[in-house]
Amino acid sequence: MKFDRSGVNALMEITSRPELVFVRGQGSWLEDHTGKRYLDFVQGWAVNCLGHCPPEVVKAINEQSARLINPSPAFYNEPSMELAKRLTGASCFDRIFFANSGAEANEGAIKLARKWGRLNRKGAFKIITFDHSFHGRTIATMSASGKPGWDTLFAPQVEGFPKADLNDLDSVRALIDDQTVAIMLEPIQGEAGVIPATREFMQGLRKLADDHGLLLIVDEVQTGMGRTGKLFAYELSGITPDIMTLGKGIGGGVPLAALCAREAVSCFEHGDQGGTYNGNPLMTAAGVAVFDTLTAPGFMDEVNARARQLSEGLLALSAQWGMQGERGEGLLRALMLDRNDGAAIVETARDWMPEGMLLNAPRPNLLRFMPALNVTAGEIDLMLQRLDEVIGKVRAA
Repeated sequence: MKFDRSGVNALMEITSRPELVFVRGQGSWLEDHTGKRYLDFVQGWAVNCLGHCPPEVVKAINEQSARLINPSPAFYNEPSMELAKRLTGASCFDRIFFANSGAEANEGAIKLARKWGRLNRKGAFKIITFDHSFHGRTIATMSASGKPGWDTLFAPQVEGFPKADLNDLDSVRALIDDQTVAIMLEPIQGEAGVIPATREFMQGLRKLADDHGLLLIVDEVQTGMGRTGKLFAYELSGITPDIMTLGKGIGGGVPLAALCAREAVSCFEHGDQGGTYNGNPLMTAAGVAVFDTLTAPGFMDEVNARARQLSEGLLALSAQWGMQGERGEGLLRALMLDRNDGAAIVETARDWMPEGMLLNAPRPNLLRFMPALNVTAGEIDLMLQRLDEVIGKVRAA
């Protein structure tokens, strides 16, 4: 298969892409148009929680597509109800609204919190978020995010998102006023470089929210669905949020997300929320397959075993190369480099070897790892071995 330049020119230019076309994938491996294989430790930015083309998801999609694809969200469908029951049964939440992307789920969380504020806090609408956070690419979720420069990129912003500092409870407390309705955060800031909120900070936020009558919203688009070694990252802190958003891994590769809320917060009225494709049976059938796989006996034990292996391997590499260590939870981890050669390592890993490797550098001095949750011990060892070789190649040059 030749690289199709006319196809490239037909696509809107929104990011820099290498001149390769992926044509098939299985598990932790991808293959491009030339037949070259790649060990994938990005997995669509933590989307493919069971790897590429997992048999469980493929089977669910094939069977559901022959039965019913989209009857309209104005009607009930069986897979959406089955997935909603599973999510509420496994969490502290009572109600689920299905969406198509994490940004859309976060938009829903913002709307729900503001509606709750109008009903319960005299119109309070401000939601405290955090510097360096990432909540999506819609206008409202970009305004909620703390990425540098996003406050002017598509100005004017949506108002009402004052920014605090992660793991600094006093910085949150200082922003609370009579117009504050909620606090919203990622339990681990992924785009910022895999920075976890501490257990103490999460617990402090819950108490602060309770003391002031505020909602606590956890954006688990990246951390949810087993990524941190628990089904949901909020469980690591032993707290009960009021609202949670899910995306990425919930569909195992298909467009699916969820807005989850406790009963007391579920104040949408008819017409407040909706969407043409939301909760359609094709996507939610895939979600059921993903959920049942993640919650099967022993699956999360294996995730945590692989997480320990990856952490220990990254620490060994760090010590060998004089780097700054590693951090993260479960199979969302980062290697902190001692210099700004992250992009060079990513490019060399992809292109240099006969078999490539896909890595991610969200910061110049940091590599992020988001393998499939069913990655094998052998695949982690292979990645670590090849990463060592790639670092040597980059730094020799």
